Amino acid sequence: MAWYILRRLLQMIPVFLGATLLIYALVFLIPGDPIQALAGDKPMTPAVEKQLRERYNLDEPFIVQYLLYLKGIVTLDFGTAFSGRPVRDELVRAFPITFKLASLAVLIEAVFGIVFGLIAGLRKGKLFDSTMLVISLIVIAVPLFVIGFLAQFLLGVKWGIAPVTVSGQATIGELLVPAFVLGSLSFAYVLRLTRNSVAESMSADYVRTATAKGLSRPRVVSVHILRNSMIPVITFLGTDLGALMGGAIITEGIFNISGVGGTLYQAVIRGEPPTVVSFVTVLIVIFLLTNLIVDLLYAVLDPRIRYA
Repeated sequence: MAWYILRRLLQMIPVFLGATLLIYALVFLIPGDPIQALAGDKPMTPAVEKQLRERYNLDEPFIVQYLLYLKGIVTLDFGTAFSGRPVRDELVRAFPITFKLASLAVLIEAVFGIVFGLIAGLRKGKLFDSTMLVISLIVIAVPLFVIGFLAQFLLGVKWGIAPVTVSGQATIGELLVPAFVLGSLSFAYVLRLTRNSVAESMSADYVRTATAKGLSRPRVVSVHILRNSMIPVITFLGTDLGALMGGAIITEGIFNISGVGGTLYQAVIRGEPPTVVSFVTVLIVIFLLTNLIVDLLYAVLDPRIRYA
């Protein structure tokens, strides 16, 4: 197991370098001058412009800028935003909020999606199964911002049972409704994945053998059906955590959450490449680590899988 983890970590290095190089190139090589964008309509003296270019290493060749950026990542120095505030402070402020929101969304979609998907798979073709398929299809078809505004209006404005916006503390209670909204689409996919996997496992030979041995129905369902049906679901949930953290712009915008999505959006609008690249780099690391955790969970779910 230790050698497998070490090998996977070594495999992540070229992936990380390639992804960060691509993001760095896309952000820093797009048309336009970030220094001139920082100045806006105000005139800038050549001395000030030279000082800013040296400060942000914009006077260096592209590859030198990228290597200096990698050096900063190793020392946890993500540079300085054009506002003068260290990017690391923005990371420390925004990521815990979005991580809390995304984790809560993954928990909600996992619990409800797996439970409803299990019941639908065990009752394939019956009323509950058909109802869940219709509901999941509706959730997939409706845009996320529609679900967000509808939930905000009904639960926050009309009925008053949930806060309309999220405060700076971003407590669990305040994040419940945004988490339901953020995880709604993934909930539908988890439900359908679980339902299809369970329905397929119902006709497997090992399930018929376990039933023929006289094992109780709860044991057959929990050990032989559900456990073997979880591999595609766990794969989806593991990658979905990083996707939700990076794709929470709409939800954070609707509920006024000061997280990664809102900060990234504002950084793009203001033209702050250091902030954009640093945030995306951290998201890449989260993607890589969650994929490693998912691979390790395969051996827990399926005893036939062993890592030498």
